[in-house]
Amino acid sequence: MLSVVEVHNHATAKEFLQFPFSLYQGDPNWIAPLRQDLEKVFNPSKNKFFNHGECARWLLYEENKIIGRIAAFINHDTANSEEQPTGGCGFFECTDNQHAANLLFDTAKHWLIARGMGAMDGPVNFGERNAWWGLLVEGFTPATYQMNYNPPYYKALFEAYGFKDYFQQYSYSIGVNAVRPERYKAVIERLKTNSEYSFNHLEKRKTKKYASDFRSVYNRTWKFLPHFKEMSEEQVLSIFKSMRPVMFNYLCWFGYRKQEPVAMFIMLPELNGWFKYLNGNLNTWGMLKFLWFKYFDRSNRKIFGIVFGVVPEHQRKGVEAAIVMAADEVVRGKNRWDEIELTWVGDFNARMVKTCEALGGKIVKRHITYRKLFDEKKEFTRHPVVE
Repeated sequence: MLSVVEVHNHATAKEFLQFPFSLYQGDPNWIAPLRQDLEKVFNPSKNKFFNHGECARWLLYEENKIIGRIAAFINHDTANSEEQPTGGCGFFECTDNQHAANLLFDTAKHWLIARGMGAMDGPVNFGERNAWWGLLVEGFTPATYQMNYNPPYYKALFEAYGFKDYFQQYSYSIGVNAVRPERYKAVIERLKTNSEYSFNHLEKRKTKKYASDFRSVYNRTWKFLPHFKEMSEEQVLSIFKSMRPVMFNYLCWFGYRKQEPVAMFIMLPELNGWFKYLNGNLNTWGMLKFLWFKYFDRSNRKIFGIVFGVVPEHQRKGVEAAIVMAADEVVRGKNRWDEIELTWVGDFNARMVKTCEALGGKIVKRHITYRKLFDEKKEFTRHPVVE
């Protein structure tokens, strides 16, 4: 006998967070997400998306045993900008049971229909696209920080229910010590002699300056995206403050044309390389363990590229290659890292896909963001291509 129970109190919220520990027991590739990160998603006082959205969560029981969970959300700022009003579902976990999965998907679907939605994307996050977005379908290795990891059978559960591939997400890996294309070496030498462009890394003592430069590049680079919202000064300063404990100056790069910020390439140590020892809890003891591993452990040799962007007016001028090569020269000299994994690139972003491949990037993980149209007679279309 299967029954669905909405998360409505502390006890069910705790069970929602704890269920994956039993589901993934024995899977050496699963790294428990930090409880504190997940709690923020569902906390109206900490997640700004509650200012213009709503969400709900459910647990699926078989008798007295939990066998699945799901969440559904609506971002009212963007839901009605689609051809049909579109919500989302995410944080899906389930045993290999199509009937159970269908019951979870139906629960999310009916909640969304009751609020006027005509489709749902999934698995997605009640937040920005950089966290917990997309279903892993290729590259079942330990997840990078705040990237989804799931069993291979989830793909069949989603597609049998009627979800279709809305867009694919590629995670590229670049060897720190791999040979770089000669043409890119030539590009950086040319730009070095061009006094208009300069490249330098972060200095933490000038956090406000670099936060301002980040905001300038970010807001101009991604304004073409559907539903884009500019980042405020307060948002950027908050991000820099939260990242400060794990930032290395020489991993965060900015490009300038005559002192105007036009590019950025922001990397961090791959945090799951240390968080995997915390069992999903960054409490006081977890923080002490994290700091020990950060300063004394050298087994974590992966960098994660979280942001890479060049403002449109300076694209196709070699700036993309130049900022990567400028960073590359310094990072190689540290003899500390072996691999850079770039944050996911959508298959709809042909320009970035081409850049990653030209730099020698190899796809090491592939996620899919699915869409389910509630009106099955309606024609399905994939995410529009960005030129």
